[in-house]
Amino acid sequence: YNMDIGRILIAFGLTLIAGLSTGIGSIIAFFAKRTNTRFLSISLGFSAGVMIYVSFADMYVEAQSTLAIALGQRNGAWAAALAFFGGMLLIALIDKLIPSAENPHEIKRVEDVGDVEDGNIPNDSTKLIRMGTLTALAIAIHNFPEGIATFIAAMKDPSLGIAITVAVAIHNIPEGISVSIPIYYATGDKKKAFKLSFLSGLAEPLGALVGFLILMPFLNDVVFGVVFAVVAGIMVYIALDELLPAAREYEQAHLSIYGLIAGMMVMAVSLILFM
Repeated sequence: YNMDIGRILIAFGLTLIAGLSTGIGSIIAFFAKRTNTRFLSISLGFSAGVMIYVSFADMYVEAQSTLAIALGQRNGAWAAALAFFGGMLLIALIDKLIPSAENPHEIKRVEDVGDVEDGNIPNDSTKLIRMGTLTALAIAIHNFPEGIATFIAAMKDPSLGIAITVAVAIHNIPEGISVSIPIYYATGDKKKAFKLSFLSGLAEPLGALVGFLILMPFLNDVVFGVVFAVVAGIMVYIALDELLPAAREYEQAHLSIYGLIAGMMVMAVSLILFM
């Protein structure tokens, strides 16, 4: 693998963009008077479509063929399948360990928390601060493997890296909302809320950095193949467990599926264009 600095920088840049989009979420949270449920529903569906399509049509296939060359046809297929479900297991465990109240997958709306502008600051502000902080922590933990994923994908194939960056970025936006809203409502301090949601997104490039430092010495076809399959599993799990239910929460069930199909189509076309 040619370790040209340019490619490494591109990979880092993409991971940074993906992570910082939690900040976009918190900006939206402050300027939107109401949650735009239709928009969120479609974009969450879109993100899920991108993730699912890229995982099955590209990353898993790539993992399988890479592993087949290294380990032989049958062993390669087994390794890819095991790594894929291993990725799902990994993210499921992370979800299990994070209590559900702080789980970023639990949906928050802008209106959910009462209007601070009218001076109705909820009395239970310590609970809210705790919720926001724990959510930020939970998201940081989640973003870590995503960061490694985006980075490794971009290293192997920059166009694939861009695709994953877009998907991860879209799905980080609602996460940013769910960090900053409770903190803002608890403190009335937009800066503080923004800062915390912004920081939780920085776990993404941090994940990339750790992935880079730990995996770089061992990077060969087998490692690449396994990591690709693991990442595919993680992304499918996130899409099914988090994005689609979240999209449906917003009461626009069909919109999320239209978004999903659109995401798959955009992904399919861009994979062909970047061939």
